Amino acid sequence: MSVRRTAGCLAGGIAAGIGLQVATYPLWRRRCLTWGATQEEATRPLPGDDLLEKPAMVSTRSVTVDTAPEAIWPWLVQMGPGRAGAYTYTWIQNLFGLNMRNADEILPAFQDLRVGDAWQLGRRGPVLRVAVLDPQRALVFRSDDGQWVWAFVLVPAGTGTRLISRNRIATAGGTPTARAFSEFVMEPGSLIMERKMLLGIKDRAERHPDVPAEPLVAAGGTR
Repeated sequence: MSVRRTAGCLAGGIAAGIGLQVATYPLWRRRCLTWGATQEEATRPLPGDDLLEKPAMVSTRSVTVDTAPEAIWPWLVQMGPGRAGAYTYTWIQNLFGLNMRNADEILPAFQDLRVGDAWQLGRRGPVLRVAVLDPQRALVFRSDDGQWVWAFVLVPAGTGTRLISRNRIATAGGTPTARAFSEFVMEPGSLIMERKMLLGIKDRAERHPDVPAEPLVAAGGTR
């Protein structure tokens, strides 16, 4: 088979795959947006919901971590570019210019997180700023443009903890093409990255259940 024919078949296969995803996505969109979450978790009010009252998209994804909230909290507060990374696929993060490296240990230098602290996703990406900081319970980021709120909530569950991640995103004012791209490309893509991130936090917290005797982060609140 010629190189040209091979390339044509590959392009056709990719196009067919994209077409299939677009055609079937409405059937599995809810599962995409609520991976791992119970019905109660997906519908319950969470810290940060009031920071973006009418989002175009809400995702709530969850995982059970077999350790206490205080063992999970340090992994959350040190997240971010130039910090401890996002515990997801490094090659995808850096493909988009995020310049992240995922830490496998608690980094004391990045534990003093406070309301108002911020980091940027890439050179031109959104700036995410800490809006709510309730140690061992909730950490909420809000983008400076007000279009994105990302909350991490820790809920004790028996001897473990439910780690809940909720994204609230506004796309009002965008073109139909931009809104379609967000729904059919970004939403499934976010599942791939966020699932890996939640499982990455789970793995690290369960492998390193010991936490410092003193609190790592001072109490904060809503900005």
